[in-house]
Amino acid sequence: MILELSGKFPVNLLCDAMGINRSSFYYWKKMLSNPAPRTRALIENIQLFQEYHLKYPSHGYRWLNAKIRLDKGIEMSAPYAHKCCKSAGIKSKAKHYKYKKPGAPFKIFPNLLMSEIQIDGPLQCIVSDMTAFWVKGIYYELTLYMDLWNNEILSHSLSSKRGDRMTYISGLENLLEIKKQHPEYQMILHSDQGSVYASKAYNDLLPMYVVRSMSRAGTPTDNSAMESINGWIKAELFMDFHVTGERPVYEEVNEYIKFFNEERPAYALSYLTPKQYREKYAV
Repeated sequence: MILELSGKFPVNLLCDAMGINRSSFYYWKKMLSNPAPRTRALIENIQLFQEYHLKYPSHGYRWLNAKIRLDKGIEMSAPYAHKCCKSAGIKSKAKHYKYKKPGAPFKIFPNLLMSEIQIDGPLQCIVSDMTAFWVKGIYYELTLYMDLWNNEILSHSLSSKRGDRMTYISGLENLLEIKKQHPEYQMILHSDQGSVYASKAYNDLLPMYVVRSMSRAGTPTDNSAMESINGWIKAELFMDFHVTGERPVYEEVNEYIKFFNEERPAYALSYLTPKQYREKYAV
């Protein structure tokens, strides 16, 4: 602004009005008329990117940088190319879509529980989840696999290592051993969209007769039975079983799971235990 008005008003008045020193104004004016080599190179490269962007508006700075390198042999780093394009306001004008590569490490499955499937026998639908708790300052993760037919915990695995994927896998392997005894059933395995449940390594362990199902993202109510059991388990472990860590925690958890399956009457089962319900109604 000062440069534009300097032909009409004294420079010292303009500088006073803008609150800057006259020496700073003249230094800036000199830099404009005779920029440093680095500044001059930046301006020239910005103009070069603008020229290529007009030719290829669908591409971003990485592609434009590669094209300039191919056409003119000019080497510019990716951060420098980004700086040039950002200074010029250059962005790709194309709408890009993200595609998953074949064999992607993560996969999301449809929620089959929402299809109102009929569960009339054991091992038809297994739900799984992980719950965490602390004992004597040590963090534990407990992964559970529960039969939705009679709320029986068929498999579980405990670890004191945060984010231990082996609790999921170990529990799954135990579940599949039980399933081998009943090859006549096609089993649905339902879980949330956690990273281990969605991983390729986890799902590659599943045989063809196991169908995967997942809750919607951020919707724990899609697995409400398992979520409810998780809450009860943590309450009963500490309030009823008085888990203190004086004995190995995995032993105390094993004892509780046995109690849960064989001695704990469940309202949803007309106050039968999961074991009683299985023995009474399983064909």
